[in-house]
Amino acid sequence: MSDYQPRILVFSSEKISDPAIDLAGLLKKHYSPRVYNITLPCTSAVKPNWILKALHKGMDGVFIASDGTDCAFRSDCSALTNNSISKAQQVMKEEGIDLARVKMAALCSVCADPFVGHMKSFSETLSGLGSIKNETGQKDG
Repeated sequence: MSDYQPRILVFSSEKISDPAIDLAGLLKKHYSPRVYNITLPCTSAVKPNWILKALHKGMDGVFIASDGTDCAFRSDCSALTNNSISKAQQVMKEEGIDLARVKMAALCSVCADPFVGHMKSFSETLSGLGSIKNETGQKDG
């Protein structure tokens, strides 16, 4: 399956990481067209069940573009986001879903190149794992 491209859902924050994703587009930086973005006020709002639902609905990976220490809403944003990821990964482990299907990295508002690099690297990792359907028993169509 040489034409396989993993589907990635990105959760980003509207003030910090989302502008970097927009900048990547404005600069015509190339990354997979199978990357989908959901913008939130703060990535600490990401719930474990959102991550799990994305995987159960056919996303091959979930990437959280965290604000890191730049979050305007919470000083503990990264810790709360990481806690949600850990809870989701506990369930993933029980369900036999590879934990590498979830990744978090801090992105600043001008980090277009790092975002593109993360998407390329994550896509390669997910390509090595194959379709999420292999781990969840989902059917095509």
